[in-house]
Amino acid sequence: MSKETQVWRIDAPGQTLVLSSNGGLPGAVYWGPALPAAADLNAIASAEIRDVTGGMIDSLPTLTLCPQAADGFQGQPGLVTYRNGKPLHPQFRLTATDGQCFTCHDDALGLTLFFDFEPVGDTLAAMTTLVSNDEITLHHLSAPVVPGPQMAQEIIDFAGRWIGEFQLQNTPWRAGVHMRESRTGRSGHEHPPLAYFPETGATNTSGTVFAMHYGWSGGHVMSAEELPDGRRQIQWGHATGTQRIGTKFITAPLYLSVSETGLNGCGVAFQRLLRDHVVTWPNTVRPRPVHYNCWEAVYFNHDPDILTDIATQAAELGAERFVLDDGWFGRRDDDTSSLGDWDIDPRKWPDGLTPLIQHVQKLGMTFGIWFEPEMVNLDSDLARAHPNWILGPSNQIEGRQQRVLDLSTPDVRDHLYRKMSGILSSNNIDYIKWDHNRLLPIADSAQTEGVYELLLDLRTAFPLVEIESCASGGGRIDAGILGLTQRVWLSDSNDALERLRIQHDSALLLPAAITGSHVGPRQCHTSGRTHNIHFRAWVAAQRHIGFEMDPRELSEEEADVLRRVAKWWKSNRDWRMGADILRLDSADPSVIAEQQMAQDGSQFVVFAGKAATGTQILPRPLRLTGLQPYASYEIDLINRDEIHHLSRGSTPLKEGPLTLDGQYLMQHGLTLPWSFPDRIWVIEGRRI
Repeated sequence: MSKETQVWRIDAPGQTLVLSSNGGLPGAVYWGPALPAAADLNAIASAEIRDVTGGMIDSLPTLTLCPQAADGFQGQPGLVTYRNGKPLHPQFRLTATDGQCFTCHDDALGLTLFFDFEPVGDTLAAMTTLVSNDEITLHHLSAPVVPGPQMAQEIIDFAGRWIGEFQLQNTPWRAGVHMRESRTGRSGHEHPPLAYFPETGATNTSGTVFAMHYGWSGGHVMSAEELPDGRRQIQWGHATGTQRIGTKFITAPLYLSVSETGLNGCGVAFQRLLRDHVVTWPNTVRPRPVHYNCWEAVYFNHDPDILTDIATQAAELGAERFVLDDGWFGRRDDDTSSLGDWDIDPRKWPDGLTPLIQHVQKLGMTFGIWFEPEMVNLDSDLARAHPNWILGPSNQIEGRQQRVLDLSTPDVRDHLYRKMSGILSSNNIDYIKWDHNRLLPIADSAQTEGVYELLLDLRTAFPLVEIESCASGGGRIDAGILGLTQRVWLSDSNDALERLRIQHDSALLLPAAITGSHVGPRQCHTSGRTHNIHFRAWVAAQRHIGFEMDPRELSEEEADVLRRVAKWWKSNRDWRMGADILRLDSADPSVIAEQQMAQDGSQFVVFAGKAATGTQILPRPLRLTGLQPYASYEIDLINRDEIHHLSRGSTPLKEGPLTLDGQYLMQHGLTLPWSFPDRIWVIEGRRI
């Protein structure tokens, strides 16, 4: 190792990143579980030096934070840029550092790279900034590049679709590049910016796992590359070629997590990151309110008398916030017109929204409203007045009969701010459901920056208004949008069986407090399936609960179930909305289960959903996790009244509370009652 080699370590809870440099760009020589405080960093940097053999160049180029072809690196470069149509091949030198911020220059080309690292919660945030003396065209700029784990055999990233979000996808590491790119103009159902890299044998609850989340809402690219020499690199950045000519470019934060407790360790780190460090809450004292949303009750058919009656019944069920969804503005009788015309429709609301809002408030609820600010229908006053405000070509294919407004244009943002602030100023509104129902016709990062600016302006002017990010359900869920909003609509599917799986897998990123989940109609709006009220209610109770049906359809028995579940949810929300969601390893593939653990470890609740028919007669035991081995826990099945008559045995869990040691619960587990599919067991636990 050269005498000129410098080394640094950057620590975050549970992980250490070691960087070294011989005067050029720094590179990561270690990323993994936390090293001892006295670790010899120079020895670590020396140990990383690789052998050389035939068929390769005479010295192995360093895997730097921004790998460059000019250094002899033959893998995917971390920077691809052009000036006056010619590619640039910089050779950066390290010129300054304080151990967390690194400045590197190429004086000949007039380029500067900045790498910034900052512990945020239980994660390490990493960003890259590129500054040029003259204008350049940027094709690709990676956030700081780190090595992929050598002991891993697979990559877990996420796919999805409308009403089928957060689908885990397992891909083996192999020679070459595994690339995922979202070019839809939003983080996307299809390629959410999240990936896990488990070492061989890791499960939800055990083993070493690495994970990354790119906090950007406007389309991204991830490349996981195995080089011919066996090294691995992982790059994240904005979608390629989506940034305009300029002199300064900044990646989004790349959040890094390392766990020695399986996938859950990284999942909890991301949950805490979003809940405790990214989201800014309008009112930190107010508990999360139970929602009622009228969409699947009335759709576009707004009638003040009917909605007044629905609000009364929603409050009786336990709702604390009433949300008026699509259909209140312009001449919005279906989804073909009026997007962009953000004025209250006098045909439907001759006295404005005030009478309904006042009624809602008398019932003890607050009032929320739906907007889709980024979109426009061609059949709208706005599109007729300002056709030049529409993003993309005039002959583009429409999505949901709508087009996208160009929010990179200040005039567009100013117009939308005036219209939305006018509604918020003249009505007592504490909540916006902000929708985004079509993909962009062209991928352009300036659109996302414009969305962020508009959101920031509204948040600044109305700091007590909470905003939900909805994009055809879960099409825009990431740390970027959550820095300006407080809730996500995880999926347009209120089908409880679909939701059970979606919520389970999204827990690898999302905490309960920001994940909206509603009890839908008896017959699901999207799937057409029918599930009983117990299953629908308890699945919604796993997250930030709400109701989204016409309460007039409910039988008294169904209404009673909703009242009881809502009451239970409220009585436990103070600790559950700050709890860690731990996915459980189930020996029975028909069971989808999680354990929500209080921050102090004193109590937990297990939700064990029966998603399919088991292959054996009786269920296998379900192991719990994260308990104190030698502590005793009182365990109670709180919905034993839902046990089917074919579950005929007399077991302690069915009969009443029982006390068991943590070690037993984690090593043997709980034996659940027999059940048909489409049921869920709810089990409370308290440390004695």
